[in-house]
Amino acid sequence: MSLTRSWTPPGPYDLRRSLGVLRRGPYDPTFRAEDGTLWRGTRTPLGPATLRLFARAGGQVCAEAWGPGAEWVLDGLPALLGAEDDPGAFVPHHELTREAHRRHPGLRLIRTGRVLESLIPSVLEQKITAEEAYRAWRLLVRRFGERAPGPHPGLWVMPAPRDWLRVPSWEWHRAGVDQKRSAAIIRAVQRTGRMEEAARMDLPAALARLQAIPGIGPWTAAEALQRSNGEPDALTVGDLHLPRQVGHALTGARDTDDEGMLALLAPYEGQRHRASRLILLAGPRMPRRQPRFPVGDIARL
Repeated sequence: MSLTRSWTPPGPYDLRRSLGVLRRGPYDPTFRAEDGTLWRGTRTPLGPATLRLFARAGGQVCAEAWGPGAEWVLDGLPALLGAEDDPGAFVPHHELTREAHRRHPGLRLIRTGRVLESLIPSVLEQKITAEEAYRAWRLLVRRFGERAPGPHPGLWVMPAPRDWLRVPSWEWHRAGVDQKRSAAIIRAVQRTGRMEEAARMDLPAALARLQAIPGIGPWTAAEALQRSNGEPDALTVGDLHLPRQVGHALTGARDTDDEGMLALLAPYEGQRHRASRLILLAGPRMPRRQPRFPVGDIARL
């Protein structure tokens, strides 16, 4: 049996682009995009849930949910879709961001209210290629998670905290996750309650709470809070490519570092994450001068 709810945004709304930040690669077992419909498997305080989302012609977003956590996810549906976000608070300071803001009026910053489900895959993405991180997430969810409730046969829910703690060392190794990252995940899961409290904190306190865990730094904390808290100022610092992309888009420079990016985005304080997303959406892509990280496979070692 399923439960349903709908939400009508106050203006233009882009369901795919707003929710797409939750997708960890094209084969993420917890997220599916099929024929204009988004499917999401999630673990709520009440248990696993499946959420099906699609937009009607008039802009209304319809949701159907299954599982023990169905009522919980529907209660949080408006926040998940970005109802608590205020795109109108963004003031462009460059022609590029002005044009991007105009061209993408339906982009909203979503808020899941669940920290671990964004934190764990962010830890997996530390210092490796996206392909390696997506593979690790897919293998671990399929091996230790569970099938999502409801009718979708290929949707999964990530492992419960107790199941993350039961992952043996050789399974981390088989998934290509080194000891540093697996240890950070275990430490975070051991403090699940403390981590989830960060979803209700302001940005400085939430960043400090997550970074109190050894192995979780500014990059990982910001990536998680962008999704769990919908924080418009949670700028990703420490990324290999973002400073260069922002610098190239706004000034044409090729070698902008974190300090330079922070200086360029200083006028957007309070909205720096939104500014960076708009820049990536509309800015010219900087040609690569160096190869991507080589794809490693520690499972072979």
